[in-house]
This record gives sequence, C-alpha cells and structure tokens, in this order.
Amino acid sequence: MERLIEQELLQWKTKRGRLPLIIRGARQVGKSYIVEKFGKDHFDSIVVVDFEFQPRFCECFETLDPKMILNRLEVMTGETIIKGKTLLFLDEIQQCPQAIKALRYFKEKMPSLH
Repeated sequence: MERLIEQELLQWKTKRGRLPLIIRGARQVGKSYIVEKFGKDHFDSIVVVDFEFQPRFCECFETLDPKMILNRLEVMTGETIIKGKTLLFLDEIQQCPQAIKALRYFKEKMPSLH
C-alpha cells in the first residue's frame, strides 16, 4: 500500500500544471507519516506546518498573497522554503480554513512550489 501512494506522490511531483495536493482519509492511518517520508526521500528539505499542534501558524494566512504567506512561514519556522526543492506540508489544514482558501492562489502564482 505504501508503494502505491508513493508512486502517486511521485506522479504528482512531476506533473505539469500540478495542483496543491490534499490527502484525505481516516485519522491515524499514516497520512502524515507517508507525506513526511516522501518529503525526506524526494526533496532537499521539508517544512511541516501542523495547524492542530501549532494553531498560531494560521496567522500567516491572514493574507492570500503566496509570497507574503511564505515569508511569514519562513520567519515563524526559521526555515527557508525554496520552490522546487522544499516540500511545504500543511498538516491538519482543516483547522485553518483561510489556508485552504489560499491554496488556489499558490496554484496560480507559485506553480513551482510543492
């Protein structure tokens, strides 16, 4: 099963016109684990933002401007987010509706961000 989802994630990573990816499923089945493993295996770095564990990250999404959001996330995490090299993982995104709304602007204005 793990190999199937990893193959799908690899296809998503290389797809032209790729959309931000939302993974849904029951709790405690390994969604976060597989995304973090994929990030470590296939990107130079991974930045994990967990809205359930750290709800203050929702403040970064008070704007819908992806550049401003990334700048705020970099300041709050202390990590650099490099398009094409860093996987940005927004875990428990349902806890921050504004972040879900911002996803379409990432697609439009920063299509090379993963």
